[in-house]
Amino acid sequence: MKFSKKVLHNGLRVITIPMKDNPTVTVLVLVEAGSKYETKKVNGISHFLEHMCFKGTVKRPKAVDISKELDALGSQYNAFTAQEYTGYYAKSDAKHFKQIFDVVSDIYLNSTFPEQEMEKEKGVIIEEINMYEDMPARHVQDLMMKLLYGDTPAGWNIAGEKKNILNMKRDDFVKYKKEHYLPEATVLIVAGKITEKEVLQKVDKVFGLIPRGEKGKKIKVEEKQKRPEVLVNFKKTDQTHFVLGMRSYDLFNKKNIILAVLGGVLGGGMSSRLFVKLREEMGVGYYVRAYNDAYTDHGFFQISAGVNNKRIEEVVSVVLLECKKLRDEQVSREELNKVKECLIGNMKLSLESSDDIANFYGSQELLKKEIKNAEEKIKEIRKVTMGQIQSLAQEIFQNKNLNLALIGPFKEKTKFARILRF
Repeated sequence: MKFSKKVLHNGLRVITIPMKDNPTVTVLVLVEAGSKYETKKVNGISHFLEHMCFKGTVKRPKAVDISKELDALGSQYNAFTAQEYTGYYAKSDAKHFKQIFDVVSDIYLNSTFPEQEMEKEKGVIIEEINMYEDMPARHVQDLMMKLLYGDTPAGWNIAGEKKNILNMKRDDFVKYKKEHYLPEATVLIVAGKITEKEVLQKVDKVFGLIPRGEKGKKIKVEEKQKRPEVLVNFKKTDQTHFVLGMRSYDLFNKKNIILAVLGGVLGGGMSSRLFVKLREEMGVGYYVRAYNDAYTDHGFFQISAGVNNKRIEEVVSVVLLECKKLRDEQVSREELNKVKECLIGNMKLSLESSDDIANFYGSQELLKKEIKNAEEKIKEIRKVTMGQIQSLAQEIFQNKNLNLALIGPFKEKTKFARILRF
């Protein structure tokens, strides 16, 4: 699929992906502003600001003015915050491109942060934090970040701490947005039944005159680990949710494609090794996943599952054994080819809609400042060898790299620390 890229004089990058056979269009704005750009005092402000951008603009003073206009177009719209970026998007029938572009750009550029709405939204944010804490399969991911990176931006919760949320003032949002919502740190992506000419006409008019600024920086992650580490969160649950994490590589490392295939071998489908072992043979859980989680300056390979409380120690031992097998023995050519085709097929299926396409291209440009299309990624997957997988498994599956975070009816971590060995 072809795309075009233009960089405006102020540094804003515009990515257009024409999809002539797709009846929809998606407008997505991504900006380098996430929890890793925050200080401890305002941890959570990236996510809170994302909420507040929907609470009114100069042109659309109330939240309902925004939602009503987009609902009337039959649009799907939302926003999201991660460690390294925030995104705002709307997707609709392609004939509504100009309208959704106007709304998304207005939200991004002209939000007013009304204080009355901010005070009400504090309650919404706190309930969102409560909601995720009540979802152990989701919350255990936060615990893994805390275990790996401690009291640093990479280890903080994206939603922030409740006390921070309650203490935030309107001036905090204005200051943070001024430091981070800058054209040189922003990518605007339009995907769907659209032409580059139509897109650039709108972009130049709305974004072209925005001045550059001095972008706030983030603290570089430092990896520090000498022995296996365990974090146990006591909760009366019907099953134990865990993440087994091993430090790996950042987003720019060429070994990531090998890690993707290795993840596929362990937990990339219903015929993967861990799915067959934990669900089909042992009958101890419903889900299991394995994949590499890469960021601009760090990364970790993770295996996660929710399993029978009484068999958690057995399960962790079995998972470690399966990892060890990849160190000791090469995967067969038949298994390798199956995993490759599974990854390729899943990638193609994930790129059927205009919003998925926009995210695929936009996230690459924002974080890596380069874009590879699906065909290029497929070629990389096909090149991965049996020897590369074994060599990489030997690199990352080491005791000193091991980390285990879990949520369940347990208070002591000693018994888990004892089994955390290859």
